[in-house]
Parts: sequence; C-alpha cells; structure tokens
Amino acid sequence: MKSPVVKRSIVITGHKTSVSLEDAFWSGLKDIAAARNLTLSELVATIDADRRQGNLSSAIRLFVLDYYRTQAAAAGAVTQNSSEERGSTGSTRPALSALHAE
Repeated sequence: MKSPVVKRSIVITGHKTSVSLEDAFWSGLKDIAAARNLTLSELVATIDADRRQGNLSSAIRLFVLDYYRTQAAAAGAVTQNSSEERGSTGSTRPALSALHAE
C-alpha cells in the first residue's frame, strides 16, 4: 500500500530541507502561494519563520488548514449577510461537520 504522504525537497532561505506532506496539503500550499504571487519556497520560508514550535510539516499543515478555514468563514459571513439582506430566515436544518457523513 502506497503512503499518502509525499516527501519533497525544498530550498528555504538558502538551505535545502525535505518536507513530508499529503498530496492535498502540497496542492493547497501551491494554490496559496500562487494566490499570493509567491514561490513555494518563499511561502514555506514565511511559515518556517513564523512557527513557534513543532516541525515544519506540522506548521505547513496548520497554515493550510487555517487559510481554508478563514476562507470558509468569510464565505459563510458573505452568505449569511446576503440572506439577511434578502430577509431570508435560512435553513432550519443544522449544518453538518465536513468530517461527518450525513
């Protein structure tokens, strides 16, 4: 069975290091870098400089998670504001966690 974790080498502030991440996190990280007009190395260097503890792979996972959580919260706020402007009461069905199947 192939591991979902992929190890890649990256140059950060002039030194080469390897980072092990799942494909989904590599993809998200690349998308974030592109959205910010940064290279992957520049973005990872920023994450590395800002981390307070833990290893780099964990810091990257938390960064990507926080990025998409922030986007989801912003999208939710826009959706709720639009519903309030239209006078909609919204759905009476509780929101389901993305981690649980219906």
